[in-house]
Amino acid sequence: MMKRASILIGVAAIALAAPAFAAAPNPLAWQNKALSPDARANLLVHAMTLDEKLVLVTSYYGTQVETNEYRDPVARRQSAGFVPGVPRLHFTPQWQSDAGSGVATQGIAAPDLQRTIMPAGILTASTWNPDMAVKGGAAIGSEARSSGFNTMLAGGVDLLREPGNGRNFEYGGEDPLLAGTMVGAIVRGIQSNHIITTIKHYAFNDQETRRTTVNILIDEPSARMSDLLAFQIAIEKGNPGSVMCSYNLVNGEWACQNDWLINKVLKRDWGYQGFVMSDWGAMHDTIKDALGGLDQEAGVQHPRDYVYRDKLKAAIADGRVPEKVLDDKVRRIARSLIASGAADNIPTADFKIDYAAHEAVSQADAEEGIVLLKNDGHVLPLAGSAHRIAIIGGHADVGVLTGGGSAQVYPRGGTAVKGEGPDHWPGPYVYAPSSPLKALQAERPDAKITWASGSSADAAAAAAKDADVAIVFVTQWTAESLDFPLTLPNDQDALIDAVARANPNTIVVLETGGPVVMPWIDRVKGALEAWYPGSKGGEAIARILTGKVNPSGHLPATFGRAATDWPRASIDGADRGPKEVFDVKFSEGAAGGYKWFDKNGTKPLFPFGHGLSYTNFTQGGLKAAAAGGTITASFSVKNVGSVAGKQVAQIYVSPVGGGWEAPKRLGGFAKLDLAPGQTKAATVTVDPRLLSLWDSAHPGWTIKAGKYRVTLATSATDPGSSVTVSLPASHLPAGRGVGK
Repeated sequence: MMKRASILIGVAAIALAAPAFAAAPNPLAWQNKALSPDARANLLVHAMTLDEKLVLVTSYYGTQVETNEYRDPVARRQSAGFVPGVPRLHFTPQWQSDAGSGVATQGIAAPDLQRTIMPAGILTASTWNPDMAVKGGAAIGSEARSSGFNTMLAGGVDLLREPGNGRNFEYGGEDPLLAGTMVGAIVRGIQSNHIITTIKHYAFNDQETRRTTVNILIDEPSARMSDLLAFQIAIEKGNPGSVMCSYNLVNGEWACQNDWLINKVLKRDWGYQGFVMSDWGAMHDTIKDALGGLDQEAGVQHPRDYVYRDKLKAAIADGRVPEKVLDDKVRRIARSLIASGAADNIPTADFKIDYAAHEAVSQADAEEGIVLLKNDGHVLPLAGSAHRIAIIGGHADVGVLTGGGSAQVYPRGGTAVKGEGPDHWPGPYVYAPSSPLKALQAERPDAKITWASGSSADAAAAAAKDADVAIVFVTQWTAESLDFPLTLPNDQDALIDAVARANPNTIVVLETGGPVVMPWIDRVKGALEAWYPGSKGGEAIARILTGKVNPSGHLPATFGRAATDWPRASIDGADRGPKEVFDVKFSEGAAGGYKWFDKNGTKPLFPFGHGLSYTNFTQGGLKAAAAGGTITASFSVKNVGSVAGKQVAQIYVSPVGGGWEAPKRLGGFAKLDLAPGQTKAATVTVDPRLLSLWDSAHPGWTIKAGKYRVTLATSATDPGSSVTVSLPASHLPAGRGVGK
């Protein structure tokens, strides 16, 4: 290997030929804050030399590892990326942090790099509460800025098409409206801290197995009405500074050089004004990437990695890439940093973090997103009569599980469990040191609470037999770069069976990154999906089990009874060569998730939108009216129980005569906080795209004239109450001017 000194091409200023033209008369005119971000970005680009422009379009891996030949000492420790600034023009570097549930580190973190873990993205989506998502985003954005970062790689919005996808825990579920709304809210919160974040992974990065060589085949209408709509809504709601393109191919072209995806859909149709960065190492060809719309390559560690730098300069020199293409890339990068305030507010890495406040947000998020799946005989909340409680399995004596890979946040206090899982990336397993057992003991000091590890089913059954209630904690670790079966690992299904046979009052708490099958569900009385609940997950679980908090989470994804319930019973690619490009056809088109179950008449185990409460609600008074080319629905919700609670009222829409990809779509939702006996009214306006079909012949959204059914329900399978509304034919443009 060449010595670093011999191959390092001055990351801060690429050592290329001297500029051929003079700088602007006033090179610092761009710093005038009275000007618009567009005007400032234009001035900055005009003042730059060609070599300075080239600096901004390459991001170098930030972590201090021997294989990283380009690491700059100014990069943050164990960080994802670093883009040098332009010192002559006083323009900021980019310090880039992996993210998802907080400020992530690459590998086990030293104490000063340990941070608050927010609940997994799929849990936040389960809150169905955009305001909560904004708060969580604001907290991790604040920690990022205090850690010296001005760019976060958060905002995962790929739809849950493959229930075994190892990154489902990072995303927002299976529905484009819910996922786009919730992830957009997280982005909005993060960027409230004068930093930028991404929306990712654009697009159709719906499996991890052979993710760099899988070619997703999908027709344009299906793409526009599913995953792309989720991205479009998230961009409109969050206005992210960047969009990260994905590793996979889409219809035969790599996503990061896909002219249709980036130039035509994202930048032209949607009017996106931010920049497109690659996933780490997802670039392939200098000319195709440059012309295909990739603005910033990322993850460069070796001379063999990059496609820009001197290669792009040579392509500009010989006319294969016009310099105006580079100017547009730099303008987009600069504009995002200026518009967010990142260019004028340089992070200092002062490490002044209000952990107590952020952990309170994390706990509140978890408490609102944990889903009560089953509660036969009102086994929950734990009544005062439950004096003997057996806690079994899942390392519940010490902590709660988190998801692995680049999104891994290392918790304050370190992992509660050591030596489990892979000893290399994306592992090992990391448990936040928040013990459900200890939290439950604090909530119920009057009860005798015992612990069994679950390593022996016989010992667990014996512990359960002597208890009034047995609570089994089960886990499934999921992570980037891997996909997983839908069955619980390590014979945990058998563990649950053994406990349920010993104690009729068995409750299961699941810590998973996505749907799993539950062959034991009919033999237990209660089930709680806690996902990966973050830094204070143990406390959140205990407060829900005891009734201190009334559960209000609702599923953002369908739970099936078997893997064969989904369009693909297994994920393709495991038997493929590492460089073999292979096709995966999305035969379901836009009918993913609950739409697939609905279309095929498959009864789910737990439907999309499902979630129980310790109180009861009635929903009624549904009215709907057509106006402005869409539908507005109004209704009321009443708490008819004896405790306060939150209800998620869901509006589904469908054409009376059929003709969509599936019988119905989620059209809107509202989460209402109600005291006992209280009634609240709500109004939901349906996004007209959710009443439309994509028309490729006349690019845009077409609403067909006719009658539309509007249903007020509690889940995708609840018949609820319905009214019909007539809509005239109309046609909407492809985009809505999402950039600001």
